[in-house]
Amino acid sequence: MATVLKAKNARSKRALEKREPKVIENPKTVMLVRGSKTSNIVQQALRDLCALKKPYSISLSKRNELFPFENETPLEFLSLKNDASLFVFGSHSKKRPHSLVFGRIFDHKLFDMFEFHVSHFQSLLELKGQVCASGTKPLLVFSGMSFNQDATFSKLKNLFLDFFNLDNASSVCLSGLQHVISFTVFDSPPSQPSDSASSTDPSISTSDSPQLSLYIRSYFINLEKSGHKEPYVSISPMGPDFNLLLKRYRLPSDDIWKSATRIPKELYFSKTKNVSSDPVGNKLGRVHVGIQNIDKIQTRKVKALKKPRV
Repeated sequence: MATVLKAKNARSKRALEKREPKVIENPKTVMLVRGSKTSNIVQQALRDLCALKKPYSISLSKRNELFPFENETPLEFLSLKNDASLFVFGSHSKKRPHSLVFGRIFDHKLFDMFEFHVSHFQSLLELKGQVCASGTKPLLVFSGMSFNQDATFSKLKNLFLDFFNLDNASSVCLSGLQHVISFTVFDSPPSQPSDSASSTDPSISTSDSPQLSLYIRSYFINLEKSGHKEPYVSISPMGPDFNLLLKRYRLPSDDIWKSATRIPKELYFSKTKNVSSDPVGNKLGRVHVGIQNIDKIQTRKVKALKKPRV
């Protein structure tokens, strides 16, 4: 039988209410976890990702002996404890140098995750320029046919859309568009033989040769005067910038994916019958009239139907 959690105090009650399923979800929190060994590149990358996701980010300073692809239970425990459905795990070893794992948690269980090798990195501190305000919702640009044709990168695109999504906005202020993130995927020759093929877990997949590379570039949007109503738009590098090589990934089953992407009934809009709109935006309606029996219409006393006298 399923255990029913009961709150013992007001603090526990608020925590339980926060975990209850909702029709419109709250912005997802990202948990940034450090492994037992991390390089300077991995540590700075975690700091920059934490800065981009503020105020919806939690950075865990304690080092953790975790191996997500071998045992995901510790990550699920940390996610439940910190109420975070997204995570980034950074580690560094001789076998897997400068490693970053992006993943998601669904229903307190591991949903999916992707492991990358950071081949190039530039932090916010190295690119000295304008920086967007904290909590700014970025514009996301995905370049490359693999995002639409390859099932793996289609799931990866969905992960990044979920990762950088903040509050739902009904309207957009032009001055609030300050940040754009570009994701570019392409094939590149392998720099070193893959060492992840030794995994025996059938749910874990490895990227085949040639290795798939992902370039992530972050820019600041400059709005300048143009003499017209619309401003002149230009972009300048802001950081952080990543060159990532896909090493391993774990995807959810079709049933779990269907359950996670299910749209609640409350969000469905009932379609009005016989009402449509034309390309200009005019509302058109269709009226249905019942069948009329013309034989029973009284026509004898109608003046318009009388024959004129000759």
